[in-house]
Amino acid sequence: MSCAVASVEIARIPDQLPVSRRALTVFGVIAAITFSASSSAPTPLYRLYQEHLGLSPLLLTVIFAAYTFSLLGTLLTVGSLSDYVGRRPVTFAALLLNALAMFMFIEAQSAVALIAARMVQGVAVGAAITTLGAAILDADRTRGPLFNSVTAFAGLTLGAFGAAALATYAPAPEQLIYVVLLVVSALEAIILWQMPETAARRQGALASLRPHVSVPPQTRQTLIALTPVNVAAWALGGFYLSLMPSLVRVATGLVSPLVGGTVVAALMFTATVAVVAFRNWPAARVLTMGTSALVVGVAVTLAGIHGQTVQLLLLGTAIAGFGFGAAFSGTVRTLLPLATAGERAGLLSAFYVESYLAFSLPAILVGLLAPVVGLPISAYIYGTVILLLAISSLIAIRVSAR
Repeated sequence: MSCAVASVEIARIPDQLPVSRRALTVFGVIAAITFSASSSAPTPLYRLYQEHLGLSPLLLTVIFAAYTFSLLGTLLTVGSLSDYVGRRPVTFAALLLNALAMFMFIEAQSAVALIAARMVQGVAVGAAITTLGAAILDADRTRGPLFNSVTAFAGLTLGAFGAAALATYAPAPEQLIYVVLLVVSALEAIILWQMPETAARRQGALASLRPHVSVPPQTRQTLIALTPVNVAAWALGGFYLSLMPSLVRVATGLVSPLVGGTVVAALMFTATVAVVAFRNWPAARVLTMGTSALVVGVAVTLAGIHGQTVQLLLLGTAIAGFGFGAAFSGTVRTLLPLATAGERAGLLSAFYVESYLAFSLPAILVGLLAPVVGLPISAYIYGTVILLLAISSLIAIRVSAR
């Protein structure tokens, strides 16, 4: 999930015709949503994998973490490659890899196969999100940042809910969503070559593959202050995308994939709403509101788990998702302006490292804990840690403001 592609300096060719640029914007948004939807599509199916393949909660989190680490590694190496070789070649390679990952999911009959599919998918998504984000900005400098802010959350919403709906009401519950996404990826790979190229080829492609992670001195204090809420928000998202469907079934007794998928989709949908609704608000105000909503939402969600009430669980998830989106937007908008144009790529890489580690490692710890104390108690512990992190951030924000 990235909304900071605007910071990348690029070599550009002369402007294309307005119609072509509008078409490129539409294509870029749809393709970015496709990649994001592909990444959340397996989530509602984890419970089915758990039943049919005998997977433990730990294995579920490892499968999810394989995707996260693969994505992070690709972001740090291939993230700026399209600035040197062009947007279309990198996007085309990413679409082919995404189609391959969908085929691997269709054929998967073991945890190893699912891990392999997730790793290929991580490379595809990691290469695509920065490239498509840059292409959208190339085509529409005015609205591009907003589009890049919402495509990830919108895609996660569609992928989770679409996969859950197909798994509940359509045949081949463990394969059909991947067939649909494979076909869409293949069609986009064909349409791509009708789009204009917006980045001129230049030297330095190999050198661009060297990871560059740095935190400029003037940003360190702010990054440290924002770290608790950033970790809390991404850890919440990682739990939902790896274990929430299983938790919904254990806590409520409802076995339909649609229920778990709807809960996950609710988190991402309200996050999308928050990003759009508060895009013109001051970053400090958005950050405070998002952190507060995160605290309230997680508390209500834990109450829903304790009371085994889906309605309360959904309400808490919606509030927490609202906080997730606002906190994410506020964090990025607070942090990146502190760096110069030449420092933002390294700072953004550091932000990615922190965020994606928070996205995956805490969920793995829950996977280790769940067989010992049970998934509901693990969720209580996990939620309590998120609450403490978010509350500490609220205190830090208030102290900083004073």
